[in-house]
Amino acid sequence: MLPGDTTFITDETALRARHHAPMSRATDKVLRAIDAHCRRIIELSPFCVVSTQGPGGADVSPRGDPPGFVRILDTRTLLVPDRVGNNRLDAMSNLLVNPRIGILFLVPGMNETLRINGTARITDDARLLTPSAMQNHAPKIGLIVTVEEAFLHCAKALVRSELWNPAKHIDRAILPSYPEMLLDHVGGLTREENERQTQVMAERGLY
Repeated sequence: MLPGDTTFITDETALRARHHAPMSRATDKVLRAIDAHCRRIIELSPFCVVSTQGPGGADVSPRGDPPGFVRILDTRTLLVPDRVGNNRLDAMSNLLVNPRIGILFLVPGMNETLRINGTARITDDARLLTPSAMQNHAPKIGLIVTVEEAFLHCAKALVRSELWNPAKHIDRAILPSYPEMLLDHVGGLTREENERQTQVMAERGLY
């Protein structure tokens, strides 16, 4: 619970007064298209986080596949394939009403990240999606992202977190399994139904 006298910052002037002024390396690094450095990072990235905004608020969603799964169609256009998942379709539903999108690309072993901001549309065009096939399964839909901003983000967050340091990785056994946690999160879900749904998802596979 927050203290009753908690203070909040409510305007940009007050916000910036608590920080050093940004240096030119931060303010002037924004590109309007994918350059050679951005291209190489995207080609090496097996994981990104997609951010969208809809009527119900903000949403972030992970996306992962072998490196280069996000395809560069040209210097201002990306294709993000949609794989088998839980079918909540949060990001997709948001994009139907608000096309704004942000993507954060991570490369294992690299502490710097790449940020992409722009707009996105959903495509079911087989000509575009077939080259993204994995294990002979082409995605049913994908995101066509128009790049408006592309810029590198410094290493400090990943350095502080030691994200790639194996010595800092948890023993997964200290947490319950995903199905076990869902039993606590989903009202009315029986153990038998939970096991059935787990089996269904396993049968659907990754692609």
